Amino acid sequence: MMSDTSCNLASLDPYVPSAESPWNVQRVHHLYRRIGFGASKAEVLAALSQNPGTLVDNLINEALALAPTVLPIWNNWNRDQFEAAEEANPDNDTGFYRREGKNLMIGDLIQNKVRDRLTLFWSNHFVTEDDTYRSPAYQLQYYNLLQFHALGNFRDFVYDIGISNAMLVYLNGDENIKDRPNENYARELYELFTLGVDNGYTEDDIQETAKALTGYVETNDISWGDIVFNPAQFSNDSKTIFGQTGNLGYDDVINTLFQQRSGQVATFICAKLYAYFVSPTCNEAIVAQMAQTFISSGYNIATVLSQLFKSEHFFNIEAIGAIIKSPCDLLICFYNELGFTLGTTDVNDYIRGTVRILGQDVLNPIDVEGWQMDEYWISPDLLIGRWESVRFIVNRAQAANTQQFRDFIVGLPIGTAADGNLQPTLSGPDVEIVVRAIVNYFFPRGIEDDVIFNEILGVFKDIFPPTYYEIGGSPTWDLSFNEVSEQFIALLDFIVDIPEFQLK
Repeated sequence: MMSDTSCNLASLDPYVPSAESPWNVQRVHHLYRRIGFGASKAEVLAALSQNPGTLVDNLINEALALAPTVLPIWNNWNRDQFEAAEEANPDNDTGFYRREGKNLMIGDLIQNKVRDRLTLFWSNHFVTEDDTYRSPAYQLQYYNLLQFHALGNFRDFVYDIGISNAMLVYLNGDENIKDRPNENYARELYELFTLGVDNGYTEDDIQETAKALTGYVETNDISWGDIVFNPAQFSNDSKTIFGQTGNLGYDDVINTLFQQRSGQVATFICAKLYAYFVSPTCNEAIVAQMAQTFISSGYNIATVLSQLFKSEHFFNIEAIGAIIKSPCDLLICFYNELGFTLGTTDVNDYIRGTVRILGQDVLNPIDVEGWQMDEYWISPDLLIGRWESVRFIVNRAQAANTQQFRDFIVGLPIGTAADGNLQPTLSGPDVEIVVRAIVNYFFPRGIEDDVIFNEILGVFKDIFPPTYYEIGGSPTWDLSFNEVSEQFIALLDFIVDIPEFQLK
């Protein structure tokens, strides 16, 4: 199912559309499925008339200008305040507020594209589990921090995340005192967050770092209150980290890390960005160039991503369809690409609950190493759920307004793979061309197997006798038929089970 992207030899030079590598519907979707969570039909049509590099710049600049989501009042409540709210309304326990926080995130993933794609990515890098720290306020504060730094300065991100309430509780930083240093955060700071396993640090570095991170333990006896620095619990012993010796504290740890291990940090982070946004098959030469950009920009996340997303390497055919959709990809991209109303369905709540069942409980990854992604998402016990969760969206849309299915096809870009920018008129389009356009819209590389394509075509055509599709037939099939909605619904129901539908 996976493409072998080891043969992606394209460079980081800017992508320039050509006959061999056209700027078409499939490449527009490729960009939007990676940089965000899918494009609406209107966004696809608008993108086709834009320069790809300009489009990337606009998307990233919009994300940079986007303020973090305004949080509900309970983002700074302590445990007593949550318990008082539950007494007033027994349905509003802390589990209710945590679900509401996740629904808030799902809504942002649907709406805000680049910034919140990065927010989800970083939630699986700087992992915390809200099942561990339990506080709905800590959950929102952590989420807010991910949004704030999503495309900003990585060094500042590392600094702030380490002394956030959620992280301090999750990795026992709130128990790290001078007489009993706790090494959990120090270990993960290097192993998972900045350097990678066994890369540029020793056990002594971890132990000494743990001492330098002591003291962030004070809550002033307020349960789920802010955790702040208590100098009385800080170890004033001399410490040696990466060859630097002194009475080192938190600021010194971060400074020393980025001064002494800049190459390892940049390479590790850029490799993760590459695996997430391009392909799980790493191209070390491309990652090395990204790392140089990362360092020279002062660890600016937007700068290195802009270089990547505008490159011919990113738009190379071998990168398209090379990643298995996560549950969030599967449902949110499909929902956005259809753009259908689902009637009374609470979309945020449905997607939040369904992606949890499918293995991606947002803000609550499975462990400190996060979701393993790729083949993990399509284990046999999850596949049926993936198929049926997409069908649920189709069924809800059908119940809400069947006509929207026909309207979707009428405005769909239709043509060849190279110039597929034409919109069909109501009468006269060849049914095979219409079906090919639908397939190219939902599959990252279309369907190259003629047998499979003909099966899809047969499903679409099945509602009418063969004479409807013949030249000079009477009546002759066209897009004015109300039954076109039923044809599209049957097609969607069929393609969900095709393996390539699971790719992006």
